[in-house]
Amino acid sequence: MIEIGGTTYALDDPVVLGVAGGAVLVLMVLWLLIAAVRRTGQAARTAADLAAQMGGVNSRVQSLADGQQQLFGGLNAVSETQAAQQQKTLNLMEQRLASVTEAMNQNLSSTARNTAQSLGELQQRLQTIDKAQENITKLSGDVLSLQDILSNKQTRGAFGEIQLTDIVGKALPADSFTLQATLSNGKRADCLIHLPNPPGPIAIDSKFPLEAYEALRRASTNSEATEAGKALRVAVRKHIKDIADRYIIDGETADGALMFLPSEAVYAELHANFPEVVREGFAARVWIVSPTTCMATLNTMRAILKDARMREQAGAIRKTLGQLHRDVELVVERVDKLNTHFGQARKDLDAINTAAERAGKRAGRLNNFDFEEVAPEDRAATGVVPLARPDP
Repeated sequence: MIEIGGTTYALDDPVVLGVAGGAVLVLMVLWLLIAAVRRTGQAARTAADLAAQMGGVNSRVQSLADGQQQLFGGLNAVSETQAAQQQKTLNLMEQRLASVTEAMNQNLSSTARNTAQSLGELQQRLQTIDKAQENITKLSGDVLSLQDILSNKQTRGAFGEIQLTDIVGKALPADSFTLQATLSNGKRADCLIHLPNPPGPIAIDSKFPLEAYEALRRASTNSEATEAGKALRVAVRKHIKDIADRYIIDGETADGALMFLPSEAVYAELHANFPEVVREGFAARVWIVSPTTCMATLNTMRAILKDARMREQAGAIRKTLGQLHRDVELVVERVDKLNTHFGQARKDLDAINTAAERAGKRAGRLNNFDFEEVAPEDRAATGVVPLARPDP
């Protein structure tokens, strides 16, 4: 705190600080003036030297100004060139950007078309999959129904008979076989093929040892497989014996019969793993057939039936050939007569043509009667009176 003229001022008061700073500044200016006066003399002495050097400095400044002007012109040229280059670069970039944009648009359009086409094909495939799924569902139901049918012996037998009937009906004429034919011993065969002697009518009976085959498929151990194999042998052997006893009758049927297995899998299993059972069937004159081999056998029988019927109809065929030969002879005779008639008609036509030509010539002569001279030799024939010549 300081007191001046009865007024107290604080040292941190801005006014006090400003006054103090001003006083200090005045003192420094006075000191600088004193120093300047002292140096004035030295400045006067150096002024001449400076004046001498100023001429050189002025010329250098002028040179520097000229160089600066040239530099400014060069900078303008560089600036203009850079501006032109920048404009060219911008134009090129715009062109490239436009081409890239066009290419991107084309790619996007192509991608959109391909995507739409792929989605359409995917939709079609999904529809196909849905239909296939429906068919699979239906087939699953059919398989379950087939399992229900095959689980019952009676319905299983009917299934085999229906399949046999379908195969025989496709392979043979309707009058060459009888379904559910009853033999003289009272036994009824599923189908009896009427083959000529030899070999004579042959019976086909449908059998389906499904239980033993399914047990063999389900076997998971060797003992189970052995037991199932024994059961399958027993079942097939029983079927072979029944067919041999019931459907092979001396003097009535052929010396053999067919056992129809409506399953290719069971047939393949027998021939692959139970060949002795198949040989036993051969020995008992019972031949085991599957749907495929049955069709081949029936086609062979069809050829035999056709040959037998051809032999039976040989007399009728010879008679028909004789009649055909006579018909051909009659046709030849009638053709000869027709040729004779044609020859006579041709002669008549030639005569008519000749008469027509003569008539044409005579008509021509009549047309020129007053203007032509008739030859002496033709006067008598034509009856033309010669004109009298005047006397000279």
